[in-house]
Amino acid sequence: MKDASVKPKLAPSLLSADFGNLEAEIAQLNPQYADYLHLDIMDGHFVPNITIGPMVVNAVSKLTQIPLDVHLMIEHPDRYITDFIRAGANVVTVHAEACAHLQRTLQFIRQQGAKAGVSLNPATGLDVLDHILPDIDLILLMTVNPGFGGQKFIPQMMEKIKDCAHRIKGSSIELEVDGGVKLDNIRELYDAGARVFVSGSGIFGHPPYNDMMKKMRAKIGLSE
Repeated sequence: MKDASVKPKLAPSLLSADFGNLEAEIAQLNPQYADYLHLDIMDGHFVPNITIGPMVVNAVSKLTQIPLDVHLMIEHPDRYITDFIRAGANVVTVHAEACAHLQRTLQFIRQQGAKAGVSLNPATGLDVLDHILPDIDLILLMTVNPGFGGQKFIPQMMEKIKDCAHRIKGSSIELEVDGGVKLDNIRELYDAGARVFVSGSGIFGHPPYNDMMKKMRAKIGLSE
């Protein structure tokens, strides 16, 4: 599937960066090659890990012109949406599994001035999307179980990507994939219908980062 209506984008995931040298790490990401900077927010409850909060997102926003793609892997995300948007989030993605009133949450994100994304864990079916597509700017399919970076892509997620791409064909919704995205599989993911590619260790594990991003972009038909 090659729907040209949605331009492919690359989103380096800060989860795999060296947090002891975060400013230097971000400085190495050329906005010409990174379309989004993906930030994973984990609370130790929804997923078995704890990462960063609005203060760090705000600090990151001051270090780069790359739009911030903030992925809330947390319980009760409604409580924190405004904080993250004020901190600089351009896209806010919540998990369908964490929202009691998903449509209302997505609507609220847009009202606060950000793009609204919904994320689905590997075992969550696509039917949850049936009545909320008009409220979504981005769908994030987790291709690993969320919580830790560096995991391998779950093979059966390829069919899920194809099915999801078919559901949104012709729309402006961005289909994002996160988990095990590497240079050697990014083209296959693109051909399946994915258009936004989150990659952590696939980029930060292979310096210089801009060289790796250029290679990935070439695989999905993006020139310099």
